[in-house]
Amino acid sequence: MPRIHRETHIDAPRERVFDLARHVEAHVATMPDERAEGATGLLERGDRVTFHQRQFGVPFSLTAEVTELDRPRRFRDVQVSGVFGSLTHTHTFEAVDGGTVMTDDVTFTMPLVPFGCLGAPVARWRLERLVDYHAEALKELAEGGDWRQFLDG
Repeated sequence: MPRIHRETHIDAPRERVFDLARHVEAHVATMPDERAEGATGLLERGDRVTFHQRQFGVPFSLTAEVTELDRPRRFRDVQVSGVFGSLTHTHTFEAVDGGTVMTDDVTFTMPLVPFGCLGAPVARWRLERLVDYHAEALKELAEGGDWRQFLDG
């Protein structure tokens, strides 16, 4: 099963980073050309949200459910429908001197085994770029003043 593991140091309190990472509108604001439906605000355990985005000019949708939530340490979302055979994204937040280490751990499988496996390298490449893009955009949001538009002071 392909795995993507990234750690990002963010100069902001863990609670802020955690809440921004599970805030639907903040997520959409930190992803290129994405929109969401089905939930708004801070996601809680059991919430489902559908994200829509174009990849390589093709429209894709992915519905995820928050299956675990331990504020402000960790939450996990799992694809319930979408383009992958399966996709699980575990978000972990560790308080460190001067901020937070946010860890993204993504595992996925491709649909239509064995033929879908041929697309796994492209899917991994694209997912790595999306995870990296989102982490950097979330870092910028949390470290700047714009986070206040999503969270109370």
